[in-house]
Amino acid sequence: MKALQITDNPKEKIKINEIPIPNASENEVLVRLTAAALNRRDQWIREDKYPNIKPYTTLGSDGCGIVEQVGSEADKDWIGKKVIINPNIGWGSNPKVQSPHYQILGMPTNGTFAEYVVVKTDRIHLKPEHLTDEQASALPLGGLTAYRAVFNYGEISEGDNVLISGVGGGVATLALQFALVAKANVYITSGDNDKIQQAIQIGAIAGANYKESNWNKDLLEKSKGFHLVIDSAGGKGFSDFIRMMKPAGRIIFYGATQGLPTTLDLYRAFYYQIKIQGSTMGNDQEFVDMVRLVDTNKILPIIDNVKPFSDIINAFDEIKSGKQFGKIVIKF
Repeated sequence: MKALQITDNPKEKIKINEIPIPNASENEVLVRLTAAALNRRDQWIREDKYPNIKPYTTLGSDGCGIVEQVGSEADKDWIGKKVIINPNIGWGSNPKVQSPHYQILGMPTNGTFAEYVVVKTDRIHLKPEHLTDEQASALPLGGLTAYRAVFNYGEISEGDNVLISGVGGGVATLALQFALVAKANVYITSGDNDKIQQAIQIGAIAGANYKESNWNKDLLEKSKGFHLVIDSAGGKGFSDFIRMMKPAGRIIFYGATQGLPTTLDLYRAFYYQIKIQGSTMGNDQEFVDMVRLVDTNKILPIIDNVKPFSDIINAFDEIKSGKQFGKIVIKF
């Protein structure tokens, strides 16, 4: 089978290789992939910006496909079923935080950028019927991360003023859709005015370009303050969020792509009882709850474009450019 793997060649970090089709062992299933989606994590692995990189591992965390083989007779009813894959491996018994042994499918365990993948049987879930294979493949990692940030730590309520930064990325776009389903008043930021307009067309009330001066003052004036901020960038803009919060507001961040804040107004943070909470991925029950939310509300993950597997390296280049709105999906 064909698989996209990380290499040990500094000039060609990822390459489509021909490797044997794996077999399912006990409590495992073999899934023939029909679609897979890219995440920024994949590009960071390509750039050696991720821990525990193992050469000749097949990348990819998101996928949808058909179960073609089971390793245990008890699982035979899964054969022929169309499924999505929970990319969590070894979250552990504490729902609040992942275990020291936690991994994400696609590094160092072989992932979904291949024609076939073997996963544990408890990692697969029936594909929501209203989703195409491409839409379903765009859901797992981003949907889980967004769900935990918005509902678990974000404690979102109807009528909340919510700010989601960096709209256009997969997690941020799903967080926008989840917040709209919760009937919140959603505002967004982006460095691209076209993305701001796309988010408004989906249902955001207003947005601001964080590359422009006074972006924070403009949003504060329009919103009158935020109950909840969902952020993935960090950096100098993080300090502005504290000054934009309503009393007892929550700032939930699942990344720090812009690095560390230059300052933090801790005086305001403690006086106004502001919560600053880190978050990443989510536990297995949250994955179940996220899929149920998507199924019940018939949410359609936003896809920027779909490419054939043969064009996957160009898809990585697109992820690096950051110009997409929604997910980039690979079709097999």
